[in-house]
Amino acid sequence: MTALATTLQAFFTDRMARQRQVSPNTLAAYRDALRLLLVFAADKKDKEPSKLDIDDLDAPLISAFLDDLEHQRKNGARTRNARLAAIRSLFRYAALRHPDHAALIARVLAIPPKCFDRRLVTFLTEPEISALLAAPNLSTWTGRRDHTLFSLAAQTGLRASELIGLRCADVHLAAGAHVSCQGKGRKQRITPLTSGLVSTLRVWLVERDGPPGAPLFVTRSGKALSRDALEHRLAKYVQMAGGICPTLLRKSVTMHVLRHSAAMRLLHAGIDTSVIALWLGHENVETTQVYLHADLAIKERALARTRPAETRPGRFRPTDKLLAFLEAL
Repeated sequence: MTALATTLQAFFTDRMARQRQVSPNTLAAYRDALRLLLVFAADKKDKEPSKLDIDDLDAPLISAFLDDLEHQRKNGARTRNARLAAIRSLFRYAALRHPDHAALIARVLAIPPKCFDRRLVTFLTEPEISALLAAPNLSTWTGRRDHTLFSLAAQTGLRASELIGLRCADVHLAAGAHVSCQGKGRKQRITPLTSGLVSTLRVWLVERDGPPGAPLFVTRSGKALSRDALEHRLAKYVQMAGGICPTLLRKSVTMHVLRHSAAMRLLHAGIDTSVIALWLGHENVETTQVYLHADLAIKERALARTRPAETRPGRFRPTDKLLAFLEAL
């Protein structure tokens, strides 16, 4: 086997699995990134992936691979940077095992991540959440499962992976009702539940009738739901709810949007961002600042406090139709 092949295998078995003990999600993300790189390099070098060596993966080829991700696979800058992070992690490990390739490795590690525009987060308003949660048919088993699942997502802000990973034993409905989960970065956290959601979960647990270690939400065949299944079900209900609340159809609603919506609910209730960060399981409180940027109401309240004493509060609204037309351009 080539030096690259042995290094790659040791990277996953020794560095990632034994030394760092990364989560299965991280392992899968790194695996996919490096598999794409090997397929791309094998095509460019006209070699089998197992015959590639470290010299074949130089900085120009890595840069060409990153460009291919953007232009051919239509990946965004965030995905490109995630793939680059996996490559850089491999090459940092290779630098310890192959100092004779130090110059090549240094040039690869010097490839910078790409800057990208940070857009405002999308979130649902209370009428939109109500319309969405009313969409599932509660006369069916699937509808009751989906209503419980999306109600839990909208109130707790759990990630899709955290929802999928919930077990029946993770739901605690006695005094101080809460759900416990292992989130990103293997952080354990608990999230309190409202009385209405407690009632919904209590009914679902009776209907689910599974052992403590069984998944909380499953398919009809008893298998754990996948992320794709969650997104598919959500898209279906968004279309159904769009007839009652048309603004839903103008938004790209994903499971992560429900997480954003839970955060915005807390923010509108006046909860401090440090508490919201703990609620969502953010590693850094600064991550939670994106919700402040997205909330126009908070900015309007700040603007109202800075108005001159003689100025009436509120937005400027032209009284003349012609001025209103020009203002709307």
